Amino acid sequence: MSHDVVRRVFQVVDSFDPDKFAELLAEDATLVFGNAEPMVGRDAVAAGLRTFYSTIGGLRHRIVRDWQVGADTIAETQVTYRRLDGKDAAVVAVSIWRTRDDGLISDYRIFADLAPVYEP
Repeated sequence: MSHDVVRRVFQVVDSFDPDKFAELLAEDATLVFGNAEPMVGRDAVAAGLRTFYSTIGGLRHRIVRDWQVGADTIAETQVTYRRLDGKDAAVVAVSIWRTRDDGLISDYRIFADLAPVYEP
């Protein structure tokens, strides 16, 4: 997987379109955000993202560094979240995903502390 593909994944995430993100996934893909329960399947992931997106005004990723190890991609990012009060909150995040031979993501994991996004 090239850096261009990593950039494309985050462009889709930043588009704020859960259905477009779900198109990157295998039908039975799993997405886990931190310690939350896994979301399994495209529909569940899209629904979970819709819920999450309803709590923020937007987001954008800046890729700090990425690595590919076989079918696995690891990306360190600086994520700027637009809070619902209009303020921005920046957090460091690491995303790890596994891509199948057909190019679809089968497992996606996100590690970030979102406390600054929701603090009063």
